[in-house]
Amino acid sequence: MDKQVLTEFYNQHKGEILGAAIGFVIAVVVLILGLLKALFVVLCVVFGFYVGKKLYQDKDYIKNLLDRILPPGTYR
Repeated sequence: MDKQVLTEFYNQHKGEILGAAIGFVIAVVVLILGLLKALFVVLCVVFGFYVGKKLYQDKDYIKNLLDRILPPGTYR
């Protein structure tokens, strides 16, 4: 097949291809690890994504979070 034909096909069906790839990866992880371990991995990835996004947006996010949870100045 021509590279141009594959590129056009990918551009026309990008969402379907990426969705199928993500579904395949999830299925392989569940088969290898089992459902509960796979859910744990997914939760850790989501938590890491959330914290990373917050840290990128606000450099003092962890300090502010600790100030809300602990008495101010406890961790310093």
